[in-house]
Amino acid sequence: MARPISFLSDYGAADDFVGVCHGVMATLAPDARIIDLTHGIPRHDVRAGALVLRRALPFMPPGVHLAVVDPDVGGDRLPVALRTADEDRILVGPDNGLLMLAARRFDGAVEAVDLSRSAVRLEPTSATFHGRDIFAPAAAALARGAQLAEVGEPIDPDALIELDMPLARPEDGELVARAVTVDHFGNVALDVEHEELAAFGLRLGRPLLVNGASCFYATTFADVAVGALLVYQDAYRTLALAINRGSVAEQLGLAVDDEVRLRPAP
Repeated sequence: MARPISFLSDYGAADDFVGVCHGVMATLAPDARIIDLTHGIPRHDVRAGALVLRRALPFMPPGVHLAVVDPDVGGDRLPVALRTADEDRILVGPDNGLLMLAARRFDGAVEAVDLSRSAVRLEPTSATFHGRDIFAPAAAALARGAQLAEVGEPIDPDALIELDMPLARPEDGELVARAVTVDHFGNVALDVEHEELAAFGLRLGRPLLVNGASCFYATTFADVAVGALLVYQDAYRTLALAINRGSVAEQLGLAVDDEVRLRPAP
């Protein structure tokens, strides 16, 4: 039986890109179940795609995980496939940092191949649609049971590109974090963990200030009044900012990479 294929991209829903990739995979691996994780990653936002892939893959069945957020398609970056140490998951996509955060969730990559001259790629190969011509055929072949060495040339997995992620820091009595993602509801995920907040004196169930605004470190939205600001641990155990039934991104004017300053309330 073919392994399942999960599929993430920044292709959106308006064009035929997702459907064409589905068609290629369905033709080459008709027994493989394809799970659309999301195609709403902001265009060209490799870090956003990497973060979504990292937090979502533990909830996907072990199999082949195709991810395409590829602003440098046709350039120097390699098209790759890798195998993780834990659960033998296969990740397929561009080597631009998109895959490695997720691979680290499964003890890193132990095998990797360059798909540039893959025997299973479609010919002629487009310089600008590797999702269709390189990644989808490789994902389908691997779902059918092909080994990595059958679809690409071996490369050193330790040479795969890692993302440089921002880190929270103390400054002038505040904990300075950054916004790493903004979701559909306007909730803002931060690059800070519960332990860091606790070490800084910010406790669950206590008030704090976020960019000078009154906030509450809560468990869930219902712990605060409608329209109130809260810090909470989201479904992926990432600390985030929200407004109960509102958009904290809009109200505080936050976008990805913006600084968020947290301090205990006086």
